[in-house]
Amino acid sequence: MQKTTRLAVALATALAAAAVCAPSAAAATHGGAGHPRGGHHAVFVQTDDPAGNQVVAYRRAEGGQLTPAGTYDTHGLGGVLDGSVADHLASQGSLTYDPGHALLYAVNAGSDTVSVFSVDGDRLALRQVVGSGGRFPVSVAVHDDAVYVLNALDGGSIQGYTVHDRRLEARADRNRPLGLDPNATPQFTNTPGQVGFTGEGSQLVVTTKANGSSLLVFNLDRSGTPADTPVTTTLPGAVPFAFVPNGGHGLFLTEAGTNAVATFTVHRDGTATQEAFAPTNQSATCWIVAVRDLLYASNAGSSTLSGFRTADHGRRLTALGNTPTDPGTVDAAVSSNGHFLYVQTGVNGILDEFAIGDDGSLTPIGSQVVPRGVGGEGIVAF
Repeated sequence: MQKTTRLAVALATALAAAAVCAPSAAAATHGGAGHPRGGHHAVFVQTDDPAGNQVVAYRRAEGGQLTPAGTYDTHGLGGVLDGSVADHLASQGSLTYDPGHALLYAVNAGSDTVSVFSVDGDRLALRQVVGSGGRFPVSVAVHDDAVYVLNALDGGSIQGYTVHDRRLEARADRNRPLGLDPNATPQFTNTPGQVGFTGEGSQLVVTTKANGSSLLVFNLDRSGTPADTPVTTTLPGAVPFAFVPNGGHGLFLTEAGTNAVATFTVHRDGTATQEAFAPTNQSATCWIVAVRDLLYASNAGSSTLSGFRTADHGRRLTALGNTPTDPGTVDAAVSSNGHFLYVQTGVNGILDEFAIGDDGSLTPIGSQVVPRGVGGEGIVAF
């Protein structure tokens, strides 16, 4: 317990350093929902503003530079976890794209809801605002017609939905409590960090961060309904934060306690085994994004991105060095053509833009100040 407390304090210190409604007036010229084609040449970021959450749209030029393209009200409120500085939600996946239905899901942590937008190029239209099935939603995962939302407070929970007629329908049989300590402090290191599917979609994974320092794996039946309880793999001292799939049954995972990236295999019984481990030698390694055979981890305390090249199905991780960003490096996304990386930096609410070299190097190409975006988290790129 003392070791977990020291890890939480260390991470806190590092981060401290560092119903259907219309779009808002700023976006009204983009028109109605229509029949969207999905995202194209665009980047969307979430402000998580407690006074009124918004999604800000940017148009991506051929050279990767961004220009503002509209601001959309979610008709919900952002939220702030106690102890957070650079990232108010302390999670990955708070803004999630559903490619099968051309929908964008945005959590409203302060009002316990999720907003559903249709996507057409760099334009959004709000279709629905639905309850999250718990308190303080922080992450959304989608696979085919199944959607799950992770709620962070009151011990944590997941709530499942199905997509019908491009709207979310809550499923009472797909709500599961996580059973975490609801009183563990500080909140931002002791709330769950992400919900996501394994690549082939038969398992749902939740990271608990310092509150158990575990991977929770729910096996799903053929209808997409989760097991009553998860299989727990405890990773002492690791503080698992965020992940991206590696093939059908693997994960690339960030560990905020060890400041490292690790590769895991998730077995059919729900247990997880580490296959590779690579330190960033940075502070508060929390978010991760993948493109081709490259990984980039965000280090909020060091205000850097750490690059890695993967090989042998993720069993080998080769460090490519660290690239500085604006203060408080948080959530990141890669353009659909794989040439550009965009990262939110939460201390001043700045969106940094990088070109990705063939060797994995990152070259700065610009930045944007996100209106009301200090502490904001959640990004999707096309």
